[in-house]
Amino acid sequence: MNALLEAKGLTVRFPMPKRNPFAKRDFLEAVRGVDFALAEGRTLGIVGESGSGKTTAAMAAIRLTGPATGEVRFRGEDLLALGPEEMRLRRRDLQVIFQDPYSSLNPRDRVSHIVREPLDLLGVGDDASRDARVEELFSLVGLRRDQLPLFPHQFSGGQRQRISIARALATNPKLIVCDEPVSALDVAIQAQILNLLVRLQGEFGLSYLFISHDLGVIRQICQDVAVMYLGRIVEQAPRAALFSRPLHPYTQALLAAAPSLARRKSAGYQRPAKLKGDPPSPINPPPGCAFAERCPKAQAKCREERPRLAPDGDSLVACWFPG
Repeated sequence: MNALLEAKGLTVRFPMPKRNPFAKRDFLEAVRGVDFALAEGRTLGIVGESGSGKTTAAMAAIRLTGPATGEVRFRGEDLLALGPEEMRLRRRDLQVIFQDPYSSLNPRDRVSHIVREPLDLLGVGDDASRDARVEELFSLVGLRRDQLPLFPHQFSGGQRQRISIARALATNPKLIVCDEPVSALDVAIQAQILNLLVRLQGEFGLSYLFISHDLGVIRQICQDVAVMYLGRIVEQAPRAALFSRPLHPYTQALLAAAPSLARRKSAGYQRPAKLKGDPPSPINPPPGCAFAERCPKAQAKCREERPRLAPDGDSLVACWFPG
């Protein structure tokens, strides 16, 4: 696989407030030794429940949060080792579409300036070429030229997300991190935005790192899927393999909890049991598998020794008793 972005041992720790001046400082490990690879021209989806670390992992990979340790290579170059100015220039290839189109756009700026801003900050082209690029981008995302002087509040939620997409495309990036870009939109509008992202990927050869908690959205847009639980990837597979043959009990539970993905009962198939309890604390994670206390298949080994990601058919799974 020709990896555009590759993370190895990616870890993000946040210091916690001390209980008193003499106490030892605790750290919250939001991402714990994550490995993943995104192929050029493809979409890697990272899925998991709230608090699993999926957004933190994606943002740390492009240095929008941190500090992070490990290694993140973009076209062979370690992003975590770059200086501030080198990283600023690399931003031209790395862009983000944020979750909430109502808060990610400056309400005091006209949308033409919002879309043009990355070109101004990175010094791309001259004034005339920047204005022409903004008009071109509006057309690409399905907006009209006469809407350029308007403010964000004069657009619907779906139109605002189109503006966010236009802004992300401004510098001709190679990789776009999509942080739950349709979760704040109505279902009908979600489909339009997803179709737009797929079309733009085909036209410009874009690669997406797509963050979502919605497995239906992941199945529609992603070719590869990584499932995260408590800061670690517990299963990674091509889309077809993951949805037809989920191996980790947590992945099975996620699929069973999605009504739109209800599987037809086939010979030997049993609907996974509903999960009970909450994930353990990321400040003090258990020594074994973090999912053990909620897993209906857990045994003593699961609580004592943490499983590593290991190949199983087309998938990678971190489970002592997969399938």
